Amino acid sequence: MQLLTPAFGLIIWTLLAFLVVFFLLKKYAWPMIINGLAEREKNIADSLATAEKIKLEMAQLKNDNEAILVKAREERATMLKEAKDTRDKMINDAKEEAKAAAAKIIADANASIHNQKMAALTEIKNQVGSLVLEVSEKVLRKELSNKAEQENYIKTLAAEVKLN
Repeated sequence: MQLLTPAFGLIIWTLLAFLVVFFLLKKYAWPMIINGLAEREKNIADSLATAEKIKLEMAQLKNDNEAILVKAREERATMLKEAKDTRDKMINDAKEEAKAAAAKIIADANASIHNQKMAALTEIKNQVGSLVLEVSEKVLRKELSNKAEQENYIKTLAAEVKLN
């Protein structure tokens, strides 16, 4: 039972040892512990402030990125529109050039056809003229007394003539 009820001397020596350890800790350990805790608290506060600052900067960067993306999309849309307009203009120019070339080809063909037609008509006129001369020459060489005989002879000659 002595363990449960300590003697008076033991209490005093325990109290004295406690007070010595208490004063030593108070004088040397506690200021260092309190300074360490204060420094740790300060570091934590600084870290929280830095984290908040970084969070605000990230939000600002996010907003800037959003603005840059919107601007880039607008520029892309503008560039695509300009490219489409250029493409349409090039296609229209090519169509106009093709139409002009086709019109020139048609005009040249019409002129060539007209020239060939005129040459053919001239050739036909020359052939008709020479046929008339031949017929007239043959008619004049043969002296016919009757008009009916003369017409029959002209028809016979006309039937014999070959057209080229």
